[in-house]
Amino acid sequence: MTTDNLPPLRDVIAKYDLAAKKSLGQHFLLDLNLTSRVARAAGDLSNCTVIEIGPGPGGLTRALLMEGAKKVIAIERDERPIKALQEVAAAYPGRLEIIEGDALEIDPASLCEGPRKIVANLPYNISTQLVLNWLDNITEYECLTLMFQKEVADRLAAVPKTKDYGRLSVLTQWLCEVRSNFNIKPTAFTPPPKVMSTVATLVPRAAPLVDVDQADLEKVTQAAFGQRRKMLRASLKSLGVNGEELAEKAGIAPTKRAEELSVEEFCSLVKAWRA
Repeated sequence: MTTDNLPPLRDVIAKYDLAAKKSLGQHFLLDLNLTSRVARAAGDLSNCTVIEIGPGPGGLTRALLMEGAKKVIAIERDERPIKALQEVAAAYPGRLEIIEGDALEIDPASLCEGPRKIVANLPYNISTQLVLNWLDNITEYECLTLMFQKEVADRLAAVPKTKDYGRLSVLTQWLCEVRSNFNIKPTAFTPPPKVMSTVATLVPRAAPLVDVDQADLEKVTQAAFGQRRKMLRASLKSLGVNGEELAEKAGIAPTKRAEELSVEEFCSLVKAWRA
């Protein structure tokens, strides 16, 4: 028996034959104490719409509703869990909307009025692409509280001069403050993934760290990290410029490598390139 009078998730999985599909990157979190902890990491949910990606049998969905979410919109690509989710919707009248579709092709901000948050145990095989998609209009959200493979969460929060620091770190931190909340062991999932998972929260900045064009920043970081072992004077050549001159123009030593630059220094490169 759970606190919302719905059946245990293992019974739901058995009833609807919801064995996780590897092709969809599914790993279900069945412990409602843990799913509630994920929901609480997103802060107060009572005054906003929560968008969930890949709800599966509904463990996190139920936790979000139990933790007081005003409304949850669940986007699910797999048709199998829809009936199970409809049972959850019936237990919480008017508070759960289920959308059958591919999250990669849906703009979550278009689904509801703000304020809105995204809270999700993301399918691991598309988690990075989803974050990059959402960065395009990140100010539409109060925050994103997401579960990733630990290595992806580490990349999001990484600082310069570490192995995890890269293009994803720069683009995300330019627009958001990133905090890692807690790790979840593989044994907590069905089936267990091969790696540790991390719940991280992205809080959009009121304005980007430095005022530069996003497409330009994407191009400069792609050039610099595309050959991350090379010095800037070599890697920046792919922008069609003299890499040494560009770095010097930005006030950065041309002998530095991409992983040594702060987000602000990348923005200086963008400004110098555009000038």
